[in-house]
Amino acid sequence: MLLEWWSGTNCTLYTDLQDYQKYGKENAIVILNHNFEIDFLCGWNFCERFGVLGSSKVLAKKELSYMPIIGWMWYFLEMVFCKRKWEEDRKTVMQALLNLRDYPEKFWFLIHCEGTRFTEQKHQISMQVAETKGLPKLKYHLLPRTKGFAVTVQCLRNVVSAVYDSTLNFRNNENPTLLGVLNGKKYHADLYVRQQMQLSDGSVSVYSQFHTISFRRIPLEEVPEDEQECSKWLHKLYQEKDSIQEEYYRTGTYPGTPIVPPRRPWTLLNWLLWALLLLYPLFKLLINMISSGSSLILASFASVFIAASVGVRWMIGVTEINRGSTYGNHGHKGKRK
Repeated sequence: MLLEWWSGTNCTLYTDLQDYQKYGKENAIVILNHNFEIDFLCGWNFCERFGVLGSSKVLAKKELSYMPIIGWMWYFLEMVFCKRKWEEDRKTVMQALLNLRDYPEKFWFLIHCEGTRFTEQKHQISMQVAETKGLPKLKYHLLPRTKGFAVTVQCLRNVVSAVYDSTLNFRNNENPTLLGVLNGKKYHADLYVRQQMQLSDGSVSVYSQFHTISFRRIPLEEVPEDEQECSKWLHKLYQEKDSIQEEYYRTGTYPGTPIVPPRRPWTLLNWLLWALLLLYPLFKLLINMISSGSSLILASFASVFIAASVGVRWMIGVTEINRGSTYGNHGHKGKRK
């Protein structure tokens, strides 16, 4: 709602037309890069354009579940939360994923395999880990945390049809922020879906794009079942993502046929309906409070308004990269896969 109707952010999908027909009509695991403050909004917007926003799930850090309104809503919508400590997370994450096997609607499961947003400091530390583990270094991504992805594939196999590999970018070196979106600033994003191609190991991959987001459709049967092989597969995928990103920065565009998925008016109508139902009694209450002339009542209202404003600004701060979590800012400590 904020992204497409309020700020008017443009979202372009570059994809194969045959693959385009499948979006929203199958269960999928969506791998997202984590470079921008509003990449989660772009992911939700992508889900909305294909009619699966209400049934989509995400693997998110546990701290978000405590956020007023948004976190509580995610909790009741059965989002999967993790503490980013695998020894503690494995059992709860697996149980939440297994619950999705009986989900009655088509769903997308969104996951940021890098585990945290990209910063130069985190990238430097991540590449030190890559050197230690003998892995090729990445220029535009952090090393993926493979255990969560491997468990996701294991739990959702035979339920999910494909993996959608997506990489978000914004044109003209735009650096979008949630505060900018709230202020109505317009951004320009692309999503790329790469054509089917033969990889060196003989497997077949399919790529797709949206928002300046590289997007590739990979049949789930092409993802190895063994955890170690799945880990290698994911590392290779991120090496390919890095090459796609390199090409985008060089040319400023993605290959493929550009498509702008149509906005669904129902989203706007639904928001306007609830806004009227909720804001009318609040507005009426405000008028009565002002009319009362009571200093105590007016002071109470001002206090509530200020507290709400501070709360909103705090929630915006959670999305800001320079105020993000310290996860990934520390050196390699023991095992990391």
